[in-house]
Amino acid sequence: MRILVNGAWRELTATQLAAALEELGYADRTVSTAVNGEFVACGVRAATALAAGDRIEVLAPMQGG
Repeated sequence: MRILVNGAWRELTATQLAAALEELGYADRTVSTAVNGEFVACGVRAATALAAGDRIEVLAPMQGG
């Protein structure tokens, strides 16, 4: 299905957020996520269903100074 990921359309086979993150290569990374503008905590990603046209934002922590 077609999902908007960080502003770019992607074709994904995953139907849950956790599986989508794995498919996108974020499985082993510490990230924050939102679906359609709503924060999704790590513990509920596996239960968060996705639908065609949803917007996913994936934010990785930054270091620096």
